[in-house]
Amino acid sequence: MADLKPILLVEDSPKDVELTLAALEQCQLANAVIVVRDGAEALDYLFARGAYENRSTGDPAVVLLDLKLPKVDGLQVLEQIKADAHLKGTPVVMLTSSREERDLVRSYSLGVNAFVVKPVGFEQFFEAIRDLGMFWAVLNEPPPRGSAPRP
Repeated sequence: MADLKPILLVEDSPKDVELTLAALEQCQLANAVIVVRDGAEALDYLFARGAYENRSTGDPAVVLLDLKLPKVDGLQVLEQIKADAHLKGTPVVMLTSSREERDLVRSYSLGVNAFVVKPVGFEQFFEAIRDLGMFWAVLNEPPPRGSAPRP
């Protein structure tokens, strides 16, 4: 059996981190969840630099990315992921409380795979995260490593 790719959670709200981890745990996913608290740390993890330079190789199964982050915002993180030849195929789900149309439009123009507005209620948030985790970590079939889409 192939090694399971981790889920990268990029979230600065301790409450949202706790709820997200609880929802993903309820799915009984075997994937590890890596939590980073700001955009700079997310980029360090993704590019294996700084504190993460010795991390095990491989890209995450999915990046759950908050939009409003300290240091480097979610749109800048997304832009760097999609501009990198190695990382651009990594699925990125923008998980945000923003309902601003410009954030939605900009996210899709940069190549986000999904844009999910965080539900306000606990149960709805829990269900949304659980469903996201199941889809991206279990159901989604990524392209084989090293394959590039044909023009």
